[in-house]
Amino acid sequence: MESTRIIAVRHGETSWNVDARIQGQTDIGLNDTGRWQARRVGLALVGEAISAIYTSDLGRARETACSIAETAGAPVTPHAGLRERCFGMFEGRTFDEIHRDWPEHAHNWRKRIPDWQPPEGGESLLQLRERVTCTMTSLASRHLGQQIVVVAHGGVLDAIYRVATGQEVNSPRTWELPNGAINRLLWTPQGFTLIGWSDTQHLDHAHAPSDETTA
Repeated sequence: MESTRIIAVRHGETSWNVDARIQGQTDIGLNDTGRWQARRVGLALVGEAISAIYTSDLGRARETACSIAETAGAPVTPHAGLRERCFGMFEGRTFDEIHRDWPEHAHNWRKRIPDWQPPEGGESLLQLRERVTCTMTSLASRHLGQQIVVVAHGGVLDAIYRVATGQEVNSPRTWELPNGAINRLLWTPQGFTLIGWSDTQHLDHAHAPSDETTA
């Protein structure tokens, strides 16, 4: 049976990642470390047969994808379906601030209540899973017998990991989602299979810039 190989990459670091500030669908760019991570991902994928690169249309993901494209030579296509989960009124805040000002919402968030939605247009975990699964399935089905790169966000990758491993949206997370990590999946019409996760060797064997926390 033909399949599609997927290299799924979380965007490089941003200043809001450093501050533990909720980004959601707010359009935050990479910091110096994030740009370095994006270049390292591109170098790590040199020699890979890549037919297409799909990316969230948010700047931090697009910038990461374009850096990968410089070495991969594949076209980059933005897709809104790969955006991070929308966190509504909580975007731009830290979890400590949310816990202080909205303890009930913070409790629902921490407990991963499947149908809880952040106020002012936020997505539930169930809505996120549906969006991510439909988007990834649509993209993968276009490339049977080929390999593609998907550049997205922590919440998106968490959702597809759960789909590939058969875990519910409210199961405790026991896997890492580092910025700039390389993750590999396989797609067939029967669904997704996990091949490899959280490969950061390309980030371990070189030094990040000294001003890594600057925006």
